[in-house]
Amino acid sequence: MDNQETNKHSVPAFPEGYSIRKRRSQAAAFAVFRVLSLFIVLILFAILGFIIWKGAGVISWDFLTKAPEDGMTSGGIFPAIAGTLLLMLGSAAVAFPIGIMSGVYMNEYASKTGWAVKFIRLMTNNLSGVPSIVFGLFGMALFVKYLGFGDSILAGSLTLGLLSLPLVIRTTEEALKDIPDGIREGSLALGATKLQTIWKVVLPMGMPRIITGLILSLGRVSGETAPILFTCAAYFFPQLPTSIFDQCMALPYHLYVISTSGTDIEAQQPIAYGTALVLIIIVLVINLLAGLLRRHFEKRLKVK
Repeated sequence: MDNQETNKHSVPAFPEGYSIRKRRSQAAAFAVFRVLSLFIVLILFAILGFIIWKGAGVISWDFLTKAPEDGMTSGGIFPAIAGTLLLMLGSAAVAFPIGIMSGVYMNEYASKTGWAVKFIRLMTNNLSGVPSIVFGLFGMALFVKYLGFGDSILAGSLTLGLLSLPLVIRTTEEALKDIPDGIREGSLALGATKLQTIWKVVLPMGMPRIITGLILSLGRVSGETAPILFTCAAYFFPQLPTSIFDQCMALPYHLYVISTSGTDIEAQQPIAYGTALVLIIIVLVINLLAGLLRRHFEKRLKVK
């Protein structure tokens, strides 16, 4: 009897109808979340539908493979497509090795409470919030003028690489941070060195999430206009570049130019929508390839 009385007194007394009100409030919160999620999806489809409706009629083989003609009122956008891909590859060659190695250093080598990690993380967070036009001005001052690269693919790639570097560093660090320390200790106990553990165990396990960060950085780079405006983008450059020291056209800047200036803006509007659609398709294709690559690494991990 004493135990029953003790248990009876230890159970908190909820007011009548408390569980019903709790379920109703939870259902209302979930309903709000569903509506907001659906609203975001509808906005995305509305934007995509509008671009497809306006630009699909312009897309053709000639549009994708020819250079602009007649003051950019006709012809195609192939030089801009090629320039965009070159800048994406160049920025990846700059940001990926540096960003991944920095993330590895911050998570695997540096002291978790040391001042170096705190300082790098603080600077990384600050860099990720700097407007892209500031990166463009910095790239123009450093790469174009001081180092003498001029308006070139090299200068643009270095600038875009710096722009995407904070995202690569933080993504790599967070991906490696989620790997349990027991896996590292097991590898070391089997006789592997720290470098072998990182290269053979830690990086493969974190690779799916690292690739996600890399693709997000490429998606941001592909749509940037301000950095390439100061460092490499050409108003009209119908031929393909032959060197990393040449200028190039790029889809974001080409889209801006044909939308705001030119000999016949009305005639250029369909081309602008077609250019925007091609840029969206490029980003979607890169994301799909990234998804396939991520699944490939996940399958390899499951097999091992």
